Amino acid sequence: MSHVPDDLKYTKEHEWIADTQIAQRVRMGITDFAQSALGDIVYVQLPNVGEKVTAGKVCGEVESTKSVSEIYAPVSGTIAAINDSLVGAPETLNSDPYGQGWLCEIVITEHSADLLSAQQYIEITA
Repeated sequence: MSHVPDDLKYTKEHEWIADTQIAQRVRMGITDFAQSALGDIVYVQLPNVGEKVTAGKVCGEVESTKSVSEIYAPVSGTIAAINDSLVGAPETLNSDPYGQGWLCEIVITEHSADLLSAQQYIEITA
């Protein structure tokens, strides 16, 4: 069973978001379930700061020794920050997907109605 923190919101595509200390700004990443299914992550393509993203649309990519997986924006908005450290250490997504392995921060322009609670996410991954 993968780790699923209660204080986050999730997508069916295995991304998570967390509130930040800044209003209307969330941090996103991929879930423990996703990193486990991918295996050893060797490359991450992140969106650019200032790029507009749309909920449910591709905004990046994760490559592992097994496969390539697209990253989907969990909300609509503008990329405010990216985790540059992942460029040189993509394996951080495997070791700490909810901490140092965050992908980017988004200033929300529109919330998604499709976000799941931890319990709902656990049910779809069981």
